[in-house]
Amino acid sequence: MIASVRGEVLSIGLDHAVVEAGNGVGYAVHATPGTLAGLRRGHEARLATLLVVREDSMTLYGFADVEERELFVLLQTVTGVGPRLALATLAVLDPDTLRRALAEGDLTTLTRIPGVGRKSAERLVVELRDKVVAPVPVVHGDAPPPVTGNTRRDQVVEALVGLGFTARPAEAAVDGVLAGSPDADPSTLLRSALAQLGRT
Repeated sequence: MIASVRGEVLSIGLDHAVVEAGNGVGYAVHATPGTLAGLRRGHEARLATLLVVREDSMTLYGFADVEERELFVLLQTVTGVGPRLALATLAVLDPDTLRRALAEGDLTTLTRIPGVGRKSAERLVVELRDKVVAPVPVVHGDAPPPVTGNTRRDQVVEALVGLGFTARPAEAAVDGVLAGSPDADPSTLLRSALAQLGRT
C-alpha cells in the first residue's frame, strides 16, 4: 500500500493533483476540493494516501491527514459506499461535521452528500454510529482568531486558479459568495464558489 506521497506538486486539476515523488515519477492523486486547495503548484506537499485496486483500475486517493484517510476507509465498510461516494462525502462534510452527524443521527446533514438519500443516510448512521466519536464542541474563548477577509479571499481565489479557473471568474465567484456569507470559512467559501462556477 502507498501510505503517503511527498514531493513537488506538478499540476492541480479539478479532482486530482500530480505529485512528483522522486525518480521522475509523478503520481496522480485524487482528492477533495478542500485538500486540493491546500496545494500549490511548484511547492512541496505531503499527502496521506490510499491505493484502491479494482479489476480494471488502480486509483490513488490523497488526504490532508491520516484522520481523513481513516474516515474514507470507514465509509467504505457501509454497503453500497465505494471510493467515489466516500470521497464525495469528505468533499461536502469535514471530518468533525461527519462524525457528529453520524453519532447524532443527523440525517439532514448526511443527505447533503450527492447521491445520498434518506435511506442511504439511515444506513450510514446504523452501521457507523458506534464506530465514530462525536467531536467535543470548542469553547468560544478557545477558538482560534478568524482569518482576515482579504487573506481568506485571496487564498480561495488562488486555490480556484490552481484548479484551472481563470482569475477574473474566480474572483467574481468568491466575491459573490462573500457578499451573501461574509463569515464563511475558507473551505465553505471554496465549495460555494466551485458550485457557482459550475452553474456558469
